[in-house]
Amino acid sequence: ALSAQTEAPFYEEWWFLLVMALSSLILILLVVFALVLHGQSKKYKSCSTGKTISNVEESVTLDNGGFTALELNSRHLNI
Repeated sequence: ALSAQTEAPFYEEWWFLLVMALSSLILILLVVFALVLHGQSKKYKSCSTGKTISNVEESVTLDNGGFTALELNSRHLNI
């Protein structure tokens, strides 16, 4: 008696296993990327917009409302 199925099933072929391995790798990378982005956005949502100032920025006080000024008017060049 001859078997009706002489070839190996498609899920045992090398190309199918390769496609499944690459698809799984892409899926894992997408999940990791999504988790990293979610963690980054969650970290920045916890910070308020501009109200929290680091210790370095607290030690510097500027007279003109927080903007540094480039003073070129005091230096006159003769042309």
